[in-house]
Amino acid sequence: MFSESDLKELLEYKADHPVLSIYLNTDPSEGSADAYKLRLRSMLKDIEMDADVNAVELFFNHEYNWSGRSVVIFSCMAEDFFRTYTFEIPIDDRLRISERPHVKPLADLLDSFGGYGVVLVDKQGARLFYFHLGELIKEEGLTGESVRHTKRGGGSQATGRRGGATGQTEYTREVTERNMKEVSEFSTRFFTENNIRRVLIGGTDDNIAAFRLQLPKSWQSLIVGTFPISMNDSQIEVMERANEVGQKSEQQRKVKLIDTVVTNAAKGHGGVVGLEDTLAAVHDGRIQTLLLRAGYGEPGYLCQDCDFMTAEEINSCPFCGGEFDRISDVVDLAVRRVLRNRGEVEMLHQFEENQDFGDIGALTRY
Repeated sequence: MFSESDLKELLEYKADHPVLSIYLNTDPSEGSADAYKLRLRSMLKDIEMDADVNAVELFFNHEYNWSGRSVVIFSCMAEDFFRTYTFEIPIDDRLRISERPHVKPLADLLDSFGGYGVVLVDKQGARLFYFHLGELIKEEGLTGESVRHTKRGGGSQATGRRGGATGQTEYTREVTERNMKEVSEFSTRFFTENNIRRVLIGGTDDNIAAFRLQLPKSWQSLIVGTFPISMNDSQIEVMERANEVGQKSEQQRKVKLIDTVVTNAAKGHGGVVGLEDTLAAVHDGRIQTLLLRAGYGEPGYLCQDCDFMTAEEINSCPFCGGEFDRISDVVDLAVRRVLRNRGEVEMLHQFEENQDFGDIGALTRY
């Protein structure tokens, strides 16, 4: 399982030799292993990094079991660096050679499919799921006190007594509240232990509402959607339903985030749009949340002395007067820096449209 520690290692790695980054779609529903090997050979045919090409081919011929839907490889054999990661999510083919691992597509995967917690609730208990990058990582359950139902006419019907209608209603409410409180405490521990980044709740409207009332406010803010579902539905049904609702909720959230960035940028405080203004904010360490179109990249220049980045060809660094090195993708480097500085990166897709935004922008700290 690809984790935050794996991403941290890739973000911190910088080689004195070129790093080969490969993203290969291996979805069994779209082709065979032989077809994917043929496509890989086509991607590698003009790469003049013999040791790395040999290592990649050796991995696919003898180690990779073709059980996933995509695979990512980073190789710098000159420095004995070779990492492979398999995913249950199909990704687009791409190959990149640079001085660092090309991590921008991984940031996209983590943003879209990382760290989902799903809770199915009813009056008696809950089922909890941790989904990460298309995989079910963990499932746990909790069963509380059963909610009994007395037959009509049984016991005393005096108003307010335990045996009457009002007493039965009060009893049901008390048991449900106790169960929901226990489920909330159990869920909070589950979320915390698994570093859940967003929460989805399934069940009836009444049960979802009751559960939300018991959940701490810090976790209520991470709820991205709810959906009707049976407690007995399969893991696959739960994941498919959660993905559907989660992606729709994420789309709506990102549309609002883009609008906020555009508004703040127009006011000149709290936001920037456009590549150069965004790169300047990255250099100043002001980025709170970086937003960019998935797949967006631009060649650029990096100051040898102060690491200032720009996409414009200029003679000397405006900050320190240093000379520039040309780099293959200044956007990828910006993503790396924001993540390394504990900022957030949000990848945007075709459904989030705002003509005033363009391809890149950010919420800034000041």
